[in-house]
Amino acid sequence: MSDVIKLTTPLSDADVEKLNIGDRVEITGIIYTGRDAAHKRLVELVKEGKELPFDIKGQIIYYVGPSPAPPGRPVGAAGPTTSYRMDPYAPVLIEAGLKGMVGKGARNQEVIEAMM
Repeated sequence: MSDVIKLTTPLSDADVEKLNIGDRVEITGIIYTGRDAAHKRLVELVKEGKELPFDIKGQIIYYVGPSPAPPGRPVGAAGPTTSYRMDPYAPVLIEAGLKGMVGKGARNQEVIEAMM
């Protein structure tokens, strides 16, 4: 088993360029969360030339949907959602500086090319 690569957000080009498929990574720092509605809004803001609610450069978005917090807990479960739902929006966000996405499932060819 390979060593774990330690990364801290925001990620640099050098951080991303050293990664290979199958690498194990440990991420420290802020990871933003959002699903398709949030991605749609972010892309609208980018296309309108407006400021995003956070600096997307070098950041990671975790594709996760919220679930209600059980009594006495601050948050509920936070499992990944299907990545392909974000495919219509990902290339624009990658072009705007997004460096990482966490989700499940395959990506379309346009997203794969945007990541290269």
